[in-house]
Amino acid sequence: MWHTVAVASFLGVAAFAGHWALARLVLGQLDAALVALAETEASALEAEPAHPVRVHELAPGTAPPSFVRLDRLVQIVDLDGNVLARSANLGPARLPAPPAMLARLRSGEVVFETFEDFGEEPIRVAALPIRAADRTYAVEVSGSLDDAYRVLGAGRWLFLGLSLVLLACVAVTSVSFARRALQPIDQIVAQARRIGESNLNERLPLPRSQDELGRLIETLNAMLARVQRGVETQRRFTADASHELRSPLSRLRAEIEVTLRRPREAGEYEETLRSCLEEVERLSQLTEELLTLAHLDAEEPPSRQSSTFSLVPIVDDAVRRLGPQARRCAVRLSVETADKSLAVKVGPTAVGLALTNILDNAVKFSPAGGEVRVGVSTDGAEALIVVTDDGPGLGADEIPRLFDRFHRGRAARESDVPGFGLGLAVSRAVIESQGGTIGAEAAPHGGARFSIRLPLAG
Repeated sequence: MWHTVAVASFLGVAAFAGHWALARLVLGQLDAALVALAETEASALEAEPAHPVRVHELAPGTAPPSFVRLDRLVQIVDLDGNVLARSANLGPARLPAPPAMLARLRSGEVVFETFEDFGEEPIRVAALPIRAADRTYAVEVSGSLDDAYRVLGAGRWLFLGLSLVLLACVAVTSVSFARRALQPIDQIVAQARRIGESNLNERLPLPRSQDELGRLIETLNAMLARVQRGVETQRRFTADASHELRSPLSRLRAEIEVTLRRPREAGEYEETLRSCLEEVERLSQLTEELLTLAHLDAEEPPSRQSSTFSLVPIVDDAVRRLGPQARRCAVRLSVETADKSLAVKVGPTAVGLALTNILDNAVKFSPAGGEVRVGVSTDGAEALIVVTDDGPGLGADEIPRLFDRFHRGRAARESDVPGFGLGLAVSRAVIESQGGTIGAEAAPHGGARFSIRLPLAG
């Protein structure tokens, strides 16, 4: 339905645009024909300056018909509106020459006007100012708008009919395609409803085409496989726990039942209780071990994809990305590298993200004309990246909370620098995920100093 509504909107806009273009074309052709006839009449008047002003038309029967003048009314007036000559087909009537048209003609402008109530039909008038025999005239040529309006009316119905037919075809096609597209989903829903804990080995049917739906079903099947493995792990854990707990409990019950069959001496009761205590201690120890095993099964190993990469290109790329912002803030970025071949075992995307966040903060809080310095060196078995800026610095009380989520320092709160207090928290998370550390301190000569430590390759 929404697709059909959208197509209807597009078709409506296209129909209106097409009708507007057709109207411009039809009226433009009519205006061009009127102007051409007016220029022909003006040329004839200018060629005969000594003759009286007249409309140049031939008497009926003396020449072949003129298709140029067919259904055209011609009138010559002075710039005061007085009629000097008119064509025979105009009869005693006169073409309109309102004062506004005469004023525009006096300024030398070619005027086009539409009059809806001239005679029995609307007309279009083109008026052309000319100068002949030291006098200025205006040639008015008019034509009927009935044919043009009929063409535009037919065009409106044509655009409307085509739009309705196209819209109906689109609606029917959309319904057909939607049903074909949703039919596999209905099958998937029915199959998913049949899958339960007892038949987790079944999978959703894969479509023939490997499109978005196919990838979705593959993802759901992979999820079902993970759920199946989880349920099977839980079942094995429950079975193992039941098996391990059954033996101590059976021995504990047997000893208590044997002891209660007949009266015994105090020493025998004491010996039975000590034996039961040993079984209880073993049960407690077994329970702790099973709980530990359950926690280990539930935990997922951290996903850390790291390889050996050169550190300098990662730093240079981060500095390059911050270059336009630094130029806008009139802050200079400089990089000092002790070893160009320094290699680290990290994920370059994660390190680049963390360094970009730190450089972004350094540029934002540095004053105009300040400098942000980036140093790359080694410290033992670690690579060290130090970013120092000329900003307002860090207070000793805010350094412990600097990497907390949604925490913004005093300088950020007192200024209009945008931010949400998440950049440093994200930086710490990604650096620690790569086996590194990140820290901050106040620079000796003002500003802030951030240190990133990453494991060296090898």
